[in-house]
Amino acid sequence: MFSMRSLTSSTPWCRSLSVSRRHSLVPSRLVLPSRTYTSRTVDENPKPKPKATTPLRRSALASLPIRSNPTPTRGDIQTVFTLATAERYLLSRLRSHPDLPPRAQSLHEAWWIPKWGQNGKEGEIFVFSNGSFVSWGLGETEARKFFAEVLARAPGLQVAPLKEPETEELEFVVDPIEATRLQGDLIILGQAGEDPLQQNLPPMVFPQETLLARYAFSQALSRSTALSGLETSLDDYLTSMALLPHSLTENGKPGMGRTALIKKLGELMKFRQGLNLNRENFSDVPDFYWTKPELEKHFKSLSDALEVKARAMSVNDKITYAAEAQSVLRQLLTESSTHRMELIIIALIAVEVVIALIRDGPELWEIFTGKEHKSTDTKHH
Repeated sequence: MFSMRSLTSSTPWCRSLSVSRRHSLVPSRLVLPSRTYTSRTVDENPKPKPKATTPLRRSALASLPIRSNPTPTRGDIQTVFTLATAERYLLSRLRSHPDLPPRAQSLHEAWWIPKWGQNGKEGEIFVFSNGSFVSWGLGETEARKFFAEVLARAPGLQVAPLKEPETEELEFVVDPIEATRLQGDLIILGQAGEDPLQQNLPPMVFPQETLLARYAFSQALSRSTALSGLETSLDDYLTSMALLPHSLTENGKPGMGRTALIKKLGELMKFRQGLNLNRENFSDVPDFYWTKPELEKHFKSLSDALEVKARAMSVNDKITYAAEAQSVLRQLLTESSTHRMELIIIALIAVEVVIALIRDGPELWEIFTGKEHKSTDTKHH
C-alpha cells in the first residue's frame, strides 16, 4: 500500500484534494490508483501540485469552483466508496439473506439497498455481480462494516475471494438546481436527464430523481474496482513467472514441475476469460444504456475518467506477453513428454529382446550349432 501526493490549490479560497492509493504493488503498472478526496480547511499551508498523470487528476481543478463556492441549495460533500472483495458475487444468494435490510431489492444488474447504517448517518449501497459494491454517503469504515455484517455472512455469495480487497473512493454533492454530471473529480447529483422510475420505491437517502444516475455512476466505479482486482492478480502471476527466462537461460529447465506448469497455464486462461469473455468485459457498454443516452453519458464519463478502457488494453497486452510464455511452457511440456515416451519405448524394446533371448536362446543356439556340425560333415565326405 502506498500513498500519492495531494492536489492543492494555490489560492486560499480553493480547497485542496488528497489522493491516496490502496494497492500493495509497485506503481510501475498502468493502473489508475484508488483515490481519496478529502477537504482541507482554507488556513492550511498549500503544497506544490504534482504533475498530472491521469485524466481524473488533470481535470481535478474543474471541481474547485463547486468546492470553494457553496450555495444555499448545495449539500455537503460526501463520499462514494467502492469495495471489491471477490471475482464474482452470486446475487441470487442475497434474496433469502436474513441480515439484508427488508427494503433491499433488485435494480437492473445490481442489488440495491436504499438505506443502511445508523440513524442520521445512513447511506445507499449498490451490490454488483462483478464482486464489488458501491456505497453512497458511507465512509470506508461503514462500507467494510456492511461487508462484514451482511455480505460476508451470505453463504456462497463470493466466488474466488480476492487476497486483498480493492478500493476506489470519490466524492459527490447534491444540488437540485445543477445538472447531474461529473465535473472534474466531483459527482454532482442535480436535475435528472432521464425520466425517473415511476414504480413505487421505498424511502431512500438521496433524491429519487437521480437514482438511475447514481446507478450508472456506481456501475462505472464498480468496473474500475473489479478491474483493479484483476490487475493485481495478473501482476502476481507475472511476478511468479519472472524467474522462468532466467531459469531457462541458466540450465535449460523451467524450474518447476509438470503439475505447476499446467496450473500456470490454467491461471492464464482464467485471466483472459475474466477480461474478455465474462459479462463484465470492461469494454462494452451495458445494454441497459442503449436507449438511455443521458445515463450512458454518465457511465462513459466516469469510465473514461478512471481509464477503464486503457487499463483493460494494458491488461490485454500483459496477457499477450504471458501467452508467449505460455507457448514456451506448452513446448517444454510437449518435449518433456516426447522424451519420456522415447525412453519408455527404448526400455520396452530392451525388455522384449531380453525376454526373447531367455525364452528362445537355447533353441537358437542349437539351430546355429547344428547347422555348423552338418556343414563340417559334408566337407569330410
